[in-house]
Amino acid sequence: MTQAGLVVLISGNGSNLQAILDAISTGELPAEVRAVISNKKDAYGLERARKAGVPAVVKSRRSDQNRAEYDTELANLVAGYQPDLIVLAGWMRLLTLNFLGRFPGRVINLHPALPGMFPGVDAIERAYEAYHRGEIKYTGIMVHYVPDEGVDIGPIINQQIVEIRPSDTLEELEMRVHACEHELLVKTIQQLINQMEEEDA
Repeated sequence: MTQAGLVVLISGNGSNLQAILDAISTGELPAEVRAVISNKKDAYGLERARKAGVPAVVKSRRSDQNRAEYDTELANLVAGYQPDLIVLAGWMRLLTLNFLGRFPGRVINLHPALPGMFPGVDAIERAYEAYHRGEIKYTGIMVHYVPDEGVDIGPIINQQIVEIRPSDTLEELEMRVHACEHELLVKTIQQLINQMEEEDA
């Protein structure tokens, strides 16, 4: 395998997408982003894709569509790019098996919390509050496979502890978590590409 083909799904700013694009441009990551797809037309990550010369595709859900119908269309769209890996990098929609069943073992998600802690939205803020209540001593991040419709659960590929300092503001903690996310996501994609090459050898 020369270059692994990635499709990245985003809903917002796309800073993790940018980390992937930067790692590809420096040669650190032997991959190509074949498309960036967003369910929100105003997601800034689409602009990041355009600047990198990557197809930036908006796939909004129509008001007359249920989740399963939307996911079937999304899966058809993604399949057209023949991805080796589908990376959920700030994708804020739960995917059904109409999508996930098409790409078994190829969908990975990045979540800013450790396994079993703070699934769903606002994970960093909830960890920050829990720390100040004395309930946790640190937080973390994880990259995991997405085999089913569970929220931020699935076989863990990599995880990393992120310290919370007594003097941290929420913004400082968010910056530290995001910096770790960028590193871990790129490292994990590299690891999975290596595994694919070994399987193909």
